[in-house]
Parts: sequence; structure tokens; C-alpha cells
Amino acid sequence: MIHPFRNPLAAGALGLVTALSVSLPIVAAPAPVTWDCQARPPIGGAQQLSLDTPITGSAPESVATGSDFEITAEPAPLTIPASANGNTIRYLKNLQVRTPVPAGTSFRGVTLTGGSNLGTGIPTATQSGGLITVTVPGQLTGGSTVQLPTIHLAVTATAAAGSTIVSTLAGTSYTDPGLSFTANVKFLFTGIDVPASCFTSPNPVLTSTAVTG
Repeated sequence: MIHPFRNPLAAGALGLVTALSVSLPIVAAPAPVTWDCQARPPIGGAQQLSLDTPITGSAPESVATGSDFEITAEPAPLTIPASANGNTIRYLKNLQVRTPVPAGTSFRGVTLTGGSNLGTGIPTATQSGGLITVTVPGQLTGGSTVQLPTIHLAVTATAAAGSTIVSTLAGTSYTDPGLSFTANVKFLFTGIDVPASCFTSPNPVLTSTAVTG
């Protein structure tokens, strides 16, 4: 009988399994995200509403300095409010979600996958000044449930060994939002556009990756 650790084939298979276990991304539990939103109607004062969008992040547990890797963020299905503060919401449009390129990395690219019930128009993802902006242009009907696209962020680790790279959402206030959209609200026999901006506090860590030498 050949001892498995003396068998070249068994040893090679064990090495492959070990390598895969190191390189496979770690999927975190969904991070709770509650957006605190302020809507600014053309008539009257600002109004508040909240949106819950848990997000599941995935990234390698560890990477070496200088290596390329991917971070993903998958939102849970989002129910568009049918009303807010007694006002009927007809639809949301031009919804934008923002996330920073994590400190300790350099940006390589961003793509989107998935998404459903997003109305007309094609969602896009762009990067400017270290900020990723995902735009969903279509009309998201009030009362409907939508699936926003999953973000795939390709980066290179630039942080020194011993550091930790974390991914989060952008936004610290209504004037520095991580989420924004325009709500079309029923008014008499038509609708009026009401811009809204949102941030989440505390801002959850979506993924965490240790940097090795």
C-alpha cells in the first residue's frame, strides 16, 4: 500500500486543494445596511425616509502585496417604497450607489453582473477620483421588488504586508451621499420629481483582506 503522502499524485492533488483554499474568495454574511435618506420636494420642507439593502461582500481572506484580486458586493433584493410620509411614490429613477476604491489598492476595473426588474436603460459602473458609481437609470416602480446588479471590483494590493484592506460604502451625510435617486411622487393628476440623498451610519465593513509579504 502506498502511503498517500508518498504518492506523487496524491501529493499534487493535496497541493492543488491547498492552493485553491487560499485563493478562493471568502463570502461574508450579509452586512445590514439602512440608508438614512432626505428627500427635497420643490414645495415644502425636507422629508425623511429609510431604505434597507443588506449587502453580501466577497474577497480573498489574504493576498500578497502587488497581487491582483477581486472584491464583489451583492445587494439583497430591494423593495421600492410605495409611499413615503403619506405621498404615493410612482417610481424611482437615476438611482446611484457609490463605493470607494479601498485604501491600500489600485484600481484595475469594475463590471456589473445580474440585476432584474430594473426598468428601461442599462446599469453602468464608472470610476472617478477613487470613487465607484453604479447608475441604474430605469424607472423602479413604487411597491415593486428589484435586484440591483452585483459589483465586481478588480484591484491590485498596494498596501504593505501586515495591513488589512477593507471595502465599505461611500457617504457620510446628505451632502456626501452613498446613495441618491429621484423619486417621482404622485401630485394631483401627474407626478413631480423629488431628489433624495442618503448615507448609512454606521458604515459597515463589507469585506476584509489581510496583506501578506
